[in-house]
Amino acid sequence: MTGLHFAATHWVHLLWAVLAFIALLAWLEHRGRGDDLDRFVTVPLQSRLVLRTPSLRRALRLVLLGLCGFFITLALMRPQWGGRFVSTPQVGARIMVCLDVSRSMLAEDVVPNRLERAKAELRDLLSYLDGDQVGLIAFAGRAAVLSPLTPDFSFLRLVLDAAGPHSVARGGTRLEEPIRKALAGFRDLGGAGEVSRSILLITDGEDHDSFPLEAAKTAAERGVRILAIGFGDEAGSELEVTDPRTGVRTLVRDADGNPVRSRLDGDLLREMALVTRGAYVPAGTGAVDLESIYEHHIAGLTRRGRLAGDGYQVRNDIFQWPLLCALICLLTAVIPMGSRPANRTTNKPE
Repeated sequence: MTGLHFAATHWVHLLWAVLAFIALLAWLEHRGRGDDLDRFVTVPLQSRLVLRTPSLRRALRLVLLGLCGFFITLALMRPQWGGRFVSTPQVGARIMVCLDVSRSMLAEDVVPNRLERAKAELRDLLSYLDGDQVGLIAFAGRAAVLSPLTPDFSFLRLVLDAAGPHSVARGGTRLEEPIRKALAGFRDLGGAGEVSRSILLITDGEDHDSFPLEAAKTAAERGVRILAIGFGDEAGSELEVTDPRTGVRTLVRDADGNPVRSRLDGDLLREMALVTRGAYVPAGTGAVDLESIYEHHIAGLTRRGRLAGDGYQVRNDIFQWPLLCALICLLTAVIPMGSRPANRTTNKPE
């Protein structure tokens, strides 16, 4: 990778504008040499009243302005000389977190409720995932990507704090939706080489009218593993929520007025995880040992690797040198270069 190379050759057409500008200045300069001054001031008085810049210096100023435009155009064309080899750095795993935000996650069988407990556990989990790329999908009856895969955990925490039942437009629990969304997110990011891709599925309910096993099989075919964490009771329990305005706890009821019971379908989550050679963690309604979950399940599934290829060539930009030349030409052109002194005479008193 040697020799001069231009990365943005389309800027070469800017030279036509520079030439037109210099031609305009030259025409105005030539026009200014007319006899308009002679109509107002006699020739003998012009040497006393008017300071004229020599013609050679005026021509030199036009040349310098033209060179300034040429060097600016050259810099915009991004001249490059030589290059260097940059090795591909080690990158972390890619993890898409799928968080259930259905209404049942507001149940208070854990403190303060299932959703807030899950969000708190996720915030703590991010401290273990330094160097990885993590995304967030909220789902209920539909799934919505709240954050694409990103290493910016500050942004991810802001999005996580705002996640709730309002994040999706349809209630219920459809486990297929977030799996499909996560796979699309991995595909949009491009090839991953040896970097592992995993889905962290956090839910408290059973699936409603979708095909999560088919989605899990598709994930397995693409080399994506599923780690499912189940909140709630597999035997089922009635849901109680607290009104934030009055503090009164009430049962959640369906459209027919019957109490809603939430049942964790552990068998389905376990089967989805096994299909992808992942893991299922039944968190239940007790405390979650986050460090143990990470060490025994997540760390083993999210191996680190390198992006495809051992490295790439990067050309060295040298646009700063044409910019320096343009600056020198501009300063030289605008700095006063002196004028021809007037022929003044002094009348001495007799």
